[in-house]
Amino acid sequence: MSLEKAISRLNYRQHELQPGHVWLAGAGPGDPGLLTLDVLSALSQADALVHDALVSPEIVAVAEQAEKFFVGKRGGRLSIPQGDINALLVKLAREGRKVVRLKGGHPFVFGRGAEEALVLTRENIPWRVLSGITSAFGGLSSAGIPATMRGVNGAIILATGFAAVSDDRPDWAALARTGQPIVIYMGLTHMTETVAELMAGGLSADTPAAFVENASTPEERTVTATLGTLVTTAEREKVVSPSLIVVGGIVALRADLLGQK
Repeated sequence: MSLEKAISRLNYRQHELQPGHVWLAGAGPGDPGLLTLDVLSALSQADALVHDALVSPEIVAVAEQAEKFFVGKRGGRLSIPQGDINALLVKLAREGRKVVRLKGGHPFVFGRGAEEALVLTRENIPWRVLSGITSAFGGLSSAGIPATMRGVNGAIILATGFAAVSDDRPDWAALARTGQPIVIYMGLTHMTETVAELMAGGLSADTPAAFVENASTPEERTVTATLGTLVTTAEREKVVSPSLIVVGGIVALRADLLGQK
């Protein structure tokens, strides 16, 4: 059966992107195969595409008819202020454009999508959110690390390691005391402090840990370590952003699942 025929059997009904509307769409962690049909549909209709740095060129290219606006933010580098991005979305919508705001992962998971939606609501601009596979789950699956495993964990914690404001910074010691695996987004910058606080909260230095770099892309790399060796491993292996940091017993399952033991 062809892909086109398989999709037709879903009886999928495309929503129409109206002029003056903004759709906040998630592109997933990188692999184009992880796009939802709704996001693919949005890209085919947009005449203005406002996209982040972590969206792959192949996905951006799908919206060939759209004017592209790059507003990428990368930690430690000069980037476009969020206020300017908000103003651009409002401006494009008021011009009657069909706007897709495309973000890596999921717009509402450390993607600042809710901030943009609030601005659009205050400006009386119609918006819709299109879910994407968040990088934690897409990245872990691609790396061979299960998000949950019976007998290992009954929960999983998603946390940001690079807080936009100090009040957003997680209480790492409190999270450590849960004993549940933690997936840290944007965690390289403050990794030394994070590791120290997790161990202060009771996590052993021997707790399995890993970096998943460039998750689900051809450049993906998984580097395993322990909580106590995370910092030195990152330096030795020259781990770069974007990388997820995974801490917990689920990491130890990777070798068994991939037949590496």
